[in-house]
Amino acid sequence: MEDRDFDVGLTDLQMPGKDGLELLAALRQLRPATPVVLMAAFESVQTAAEAMRTGTLDYVTRPFEADALLIALERAFERRELEDGNRRLRRAVDRTGSFRELVGKSAAMNEIYALIRKISSSRSNVLITGESGTGKEVVARTIHFTGARAKKPFVPINCTAMPEGLLESELFGHVKGAFTSAHAAKKGLFETAHGGTLFLDEIGDMPVSLQGKLLRVLQDREVRPVGGNQSVKLDVRIIAVTNQKLEDAIQDGRFRKDLYYRLNVLPIRIPPLRERPDDIPVLAEAFLRKHSDDERYRFTEQASRKLMQAPWAGNARELENCIERALALADSHEIHSSDVLVSSEVPRQNDGTLHEMLLRTALEQRLSADELTESYIDAVIEAVHGRKSEAAKMLGMNRRTLYRRAERLRGEGGTERRSALTPCAN
Repeated sequence: MEDRDFDVGLTDLQMPGKDGLELLAALRQLRPATPVVLMAAFESVQTAAEAMRTGTLDYVTRPFEADALLIALERAFERRELEDGNRRLRRAVDRTGSFRELVGKSAAMNEIYALIRKISSSRSNVLITGESGTGKEVVARTIHFTGARAKKPFVPINCTAMPEGLLESELFGHVKGAFTSAHAAKKGLFETAHGGTLFLDEIGDMPVSLQGKLLRVLQDREVRPVGGNQSVKLDVRIIAVTNQKLEDAIQDGRFRKDLYYRLNVLPIRIPPLRERPDDIPVLAEAFLRKHSDDERYRFTEQASRKLMQAPWAGNARELENCIERALALADSHEIHSSDVLVSSEVPRQNDGTLHEMLLRTALEQRLSADELTESYIDAVIEAVHGRKSEAAKMLGMNRRTLYRRAERLRGEGGTERRSALTPCAN
């Protein structure tokens, strides 16, 4: 232990010479980050339980099944990996400043920075909303690692990634024998996050029946493992995120209104890229440096203009994919417009490119050149939700010219006619 570190320690409690508790104490001095699993006889269970308070992660009682030991070790490895990741993030914060993962200079992002500074040390729950790819988890991590809980665990879980029964066990833990495969007791993520932050990703997809149990934990600030009789007091801040409109989910009966109000104490909305175009070149440059160590790479003026004009339905995540793809396609250190493929230009296996789709539609409907132009303008306006200034940028035309053309799309009674490129409902 003095010469090298280990991922996990496994030791018996009763041994000649130094016993397991003495070994554990020495390990805590030398390698405080190393989780330990204790093996103990049944009559020593109380001693093992006391040892858990001093830093050991888990214990198994002799005689034990091999699977029980493997489960305990797997949990220990997961804990070590989680804590190592948290330490790396904390070092990054210390080295590069508070908002190293958040990129943007727009007014909207400056408001978010100011809000993070205010709430990072609060114990109140936070609800982060925004479209997919806007960076909700990055904001959640920034809140945790710039606040008073930075040295405590940041524990993430995706509420859509597992079935309800397994999700309940992961969140609340379970006692040995709680269900068929519960060969050993398991600490839940609420307990693991004690003193820190539990990050609930895609909270809108959590089953309604489990939402009630989560609400009880938030109200009582204590958790009872599945199959257990004893509750454990908690000090955990919840940061929940969703790309859904929870108000609509409440109306549809898919989300509990009382849970929504418990979570929505400190709301943060992350605006999509189309609402903060000033951040696009800043993000593009950051992703360029992230995916290449060669600082000679540069965007040409045409490539930069194309990045600014793209709709970025997938937001920052789509932009990052585009930059990574451009680096792979570039023939030199200059990234040209042809290297920048936005989602509509990426070939699809079945549908072909957007170009091919437009041509196919025009031929099938026997559109004239003027009709095709007007229909395409209408489709772009529809795609950007009626924001004609943004549509003008995408189309590369003067805004007033676009306004005049858009007026031509209005039929009798001032109703805008449907684009020939827009599919009907049936």
